[in-house]
Order: sequence, then structure tokens, then C-alpha cells
Amino acid sequence: MFIIRRESHNPILSPRHEHHWEAVATYNPSAVSTEDGVRLYYRALGSPSSLQTPYVGLSSIGTAFAEDGINFNGRQQVIAPQESWDMFGCEDPRVSFFEGRWYCFYTALGGYPFGPDNIKVALAVGDAPDHFTERHLITPFNAKAATLFPERINGDVILLLTAHTDWTKEYPRPIIALARAKRIEDFFDPAYWQTWHANLADHALPELRRSDADHIEVGASPLRTDGGWLLIYSYIQDYYNERERIFSIEAALLELDNPQKLISRTESILVPEEIYEQYGLVPHIVFPTSTSIGNNGELDIWYGAADTVCAKASVRLHDLLRALDPKRPARTFLRAPQNPILAARGEEFESRDVFNAAAIELNGSIYILYRAMDRANTSTIGLAVSEDGVTIKERLSEPIYAPRADFEAKRGSPTGNSGCEDPRIVHIDDALLMTYTAYDGVHPPAGAVSSISVDDFLARRFEMWSAPFLLTPDGVDDKDLVLLPEKIHENYLLYHRINNRICADLLPDIAAGKRVSRCIEIMAPRHGMWDGSKVGSAAPPIKVGNNWLMIYHGVSRHATYRLGAALLDSSGTSLLARTADPIFEPLEKYEKEGEISNIVFSCGAIVRGDTLFIYYGAADKVIGVATASLAHIIEALS
Repeated sequence: MFIIRRESHNPILSPRHEHHWEAVATYNPSAVSTEDGVRLYYRALGSPSSLQTPYVGLSSIGTAFAEDGINFNGRQQVIAPQESWDMFGCEDPRVSFFEGRWYCFYTALGGYPFGPDNIKVALAVGDAPDHFTERHLITPFNAKAATLFPERINGDVILLLTAHTDWTKEYPRPIIALARAKRIEDFFDPAYWQTWHANLADHALPELRRSDADHIEVGASPLRTDGGWLLIYSYIQDYYNERERIFSIEAALLELDNPQKLISRTESILVPEEIYEQYGLVPHIVFPTSTSIGNNGELDIWYGAADTVCAKASVRLHDLLRALDPKRPARTFLRAPQNPILAARGEEFESRDVFNAAAIELNGSIYILYRAMDRANTSTIGLAVSEDGVTIKERLSEPIYAPRADFEAKRGSPTGNSGCEDPRIVHIDDALLMTYTAYDGVHPPAGAVSSISVDDFLARRFEMWSAPFLLTPDGVDDKDLVLLPEKIHENYLLYHRINNRICADLLPDIAAGKRVSRCIEIMAPRHGMWDGSKVGSAAPPIKVGNNWLMIYHGVSRHATYRLGAALLDSSGTSLLARTADPIFEPLEKYEKEGEISNIVFSCGAIVRGDTLFIYYGAADKVIGVATASLAHIIEALS
């Protein structure tokens, strides 16, 4: 579990109109840490040249310096087009200080219009960070995004590059590969590359693309860690569809002695969300080009935003490496060995499925209120009791709550879904308030609430549940209702999901006729990430100090349901932090196969000491429980 935090001063570097060579854009930064601060190299785009590139402008490479890594000064152009093979632009530098010299690999544009025949890798070399005295064309074939490993591996200089980034019939996909040499000068020899390219498949990393429609490029120079070489790279989903493509950043771990071997990888960890990432010369782009170690051991990820500005985001390196550790496949939570703890039984109200459980602790016992479905697909609420949070001590033979109102009575097909679904429960004052999804099989699902006193609940007087009523507007698909367990300035705070995002509203009381009337947006999907299709509240938020921990579910574009964590402020309405990766995901057979595949869906959580229990539906078929350290989650979010 890890958090990506964007630098509050973003964008770090923006165009300067008074400098003609960087008047249009400054992006795709390469940061090099020095004893005095950070030296930044970047792609600088000038105004279009009516003679050379009348429509796109001319790219060169600039540099700037900042003692604090934020406020960059001394901007100057250090590499401008001059050779026949870079006359139409010098792009996207990756700079290394290696064995006493400065090496700047860049994309060289040798013709216009740009295409596979004139886009290649070039190198500038110098003895000072702002003075490059020699240049070499590196690849005689189409390639981009080349960078050196920071040290030799088994005596070899290692160059990482992306071959065939631009589509041709002969080479329809990009290939990230390694080139090895005893001397860096060997990379200047066309004969070296002729032999290397003839055996390209032998040098390639394992395929990182998940689909032939996707695209990848090397991002930053690999960073040596105890667990392997950390590679930050660009991942573009649906690359060949200009309207649907999604630029994102991912991470991979490569073996130390043989970096051609992949240990593990993430999915997308950063996608365009901020204004400066969504709007610019080319909207909706985040493109990583370097990393550095910042304050407190954090990994700084430097990237271009919307092909216009330079930006930076940070992640705790320890947390990222923990997430990449292949010995930790269960993510943050550990499943109970007894899972699934509840399954369908008998021929009556819970004969088909049991799933999506709420939980409340009263007098030392944990009461698990779960969605039970019969063979006619009518949902009711069942009850099980546990003392230790895992072992089921008692399970009632009848539902404790069943459809009573017209808005939850079956109106569609006799075997269509209907009833009371996905309960959440909170204890406020002397009452238990249960929110749930009410569905009649015809109208859009709606959010309802009912209450019962704690005394009546413990005495099993379930006939005392209050008459339910709707909290959501008519005709609106509004689900995943969750109440904050405390009032905010004497108001009830209700979370609900409209369309694909988590909203909130304040209600002065929970009484018939009071409905939500607005959407205070709490959280939206992150298009292209694991929660990119839809998000919704899971269990009621948990008080941690003055803030609130929210466990939520996220749905990917492939309809996989996972869980994430977010930290909200004391009002329950401002998002302070959100995990970049899921904290729980379908891994076991009972989570991947069921009524609906690949689902973990939680409606309840209990805290005992430092242990957080989550109760979840697995594949809409059975119920499981998993535990994690609450302190670990809060530490990562803080």
C-alpha cells in the first residue's frame, strides 16, 4: 500500500515567453541530484519555425538548477539541433553522470514529417553539466527513451532503451530492451547495433503490455534497491485510439544481476487528474522521465504534464517496494484461513448466495448482517455472530430484515433480483441505523434506511425495525449508502454513490421525507487505474484521531472489484490521502469464481486494538474476513 503525492508547487517548470527557445512548452524533465541541489534537464519547445517545422515548433534541451529541488533558476539551452540526424528537434533527455562524465541520451528528429525513419536515439557527452562537447547518433533504427543504468552490472555498461516506438508493419509494437557493452564508446558503432538489432528478441525485457492496443516506453533510469532495480516507465492504454488512450505511470522491479528478468510490477499508479495534466498542448498526459531520492527517503518521480510543463510527485520508497515484494501477494490484508466463513445453506432465504456483510460490535460480540439471496433472487438480511471476529458462533435460521415497503417489493420477473441489498450499519446515540439498497426489479436501485434500538436488537426483537423509507431521489441510480458513525454539528453525514463517484450530503435528521439533495463530491474514479470505472463506499468510516479512515471499493475497466483506503478530514468531506494501489483484491478461487467473477466487496469493518477486520462478499457468492494493522494503514496515509 502506497500513496502518490503531487508536489504542491506543481508545475515545477513552465514555459517562458521571453526565451524564444522555450516559449511554448517545457516538459519531460530529467533530474540529477548533486551535492548542492537538483540539476534539471528538460525538453524545451520553441515557437514554430516557418522554414523547418511550421506546424509543431522546434525542440531543444534546456537545463536549470534548484537548491531545494523546487525553485529552478539559471535556465539555459544546452543542446540545440545541429546534426543532420537531429536537425528537426532534440527531445526528451535522460541524463546520467557516469564514471566522471555527463551523458545526455535524447530523441533525435532527423526529418519532417516525423516518422519511424527519422526518429532515433542520440547522445551528447560533456565534462560539465551545462557544456556538452560531442554528439553521436546511437541507434540506426527507430528508437526512443534510452538511459544508462547508474553503475556497471557484471562489468558491463548497460543501456536501456525502447526500440520501434513508432508503428510499422514490420515492427508493430514497442520493445523495451537492454544493450550491454564493455565500453560506452561501443554504443557509437553502427556495426554494434546491426548485430544487436538482428537479435533484438534476445535483448528484450518480458512483455509489459497487457494488450496489443497498449504502448510502453522507458521512463526513468533504473534505481538500485535491495530488492532489485526499480524501473518507472510510461504505460499508455489504447494508444492507437486517440480518443480513448490513457497515459499513465507504472513501476517494475528487475533482478539486480540480470535486469532482463522481471520480478514484479504494478498497474498504473498515476494518471492525469490535475488541471496542468489535463490541459495543455496535448491534453491528458503524464509521462515519466526521471526519478531521484528526495526528503526522508521518498522517491521523487519527475514527469511531463500535458506536453507543456514539468511536474513532480513523491512516494515513500519503502512502501512502493513493499507493494512490489513478491513475497507479499495478499496486499495489505491477510485472509482468515477459515474463509469463506459463511456460505449459502438450506432451501429457504439463503439458499442461493450470502454476501456483502455489514458488521457491528456490541457487548464484546461481533454481529454480522449479511445479504442473503434465495432461489427466486430475493434479497433479505441474515445474521451471524462471532466472538473472535472469524469463527461463527451462532447463525440465525430466519432473516432479521426482509422487504416490507413497495419500493423493495418484487415487481419484475418472478425470478429477477429484488429486495434489501448490501447493508451498512452504524451505532449513533441509542439506535442502530441500517442503510441498504432497495430494489424492486423495475425502477433504478434506491437507498433506504431503517433503525432499531440497541436493546431491541440485542433482545432479538427484530419486529421492532422501524418502517423503512428512501433517502435518495426518485428515478436516480443511487447506491452504497453509508452513514458517518458520528454527527457533524448535529447533522447526519450520508455518503452515497451517484453514477460512478462517492458523494455526501448533510441531513438534519433521519426522518421520513428527508432525502439527499446534493452531491458533495468526495472521490471520483481515476480513469486508467484499478479504480478507474467506478468507486463506492464500503464500510462506514472509522475514526482515527481527528480524521476518518474510509475503506472504499473500486472497479476497473475490466469489471474487477478491489478495495482501497482513503483518509478524510474531521468533517468527513475533504479527501486528505488515497492509496495509489488496491489494499485488497480477488486472488482466491472463491473470490474469482461465483455469481460474478473477480469481486471483493465489503460493507462492514470492526476494529479491535490495532487489528482491522473487514467482512466482504466474494464473487457475489460467499463471505470472507480479512485483517490488517490499522496503524500500518494510517501510517501509509499520513
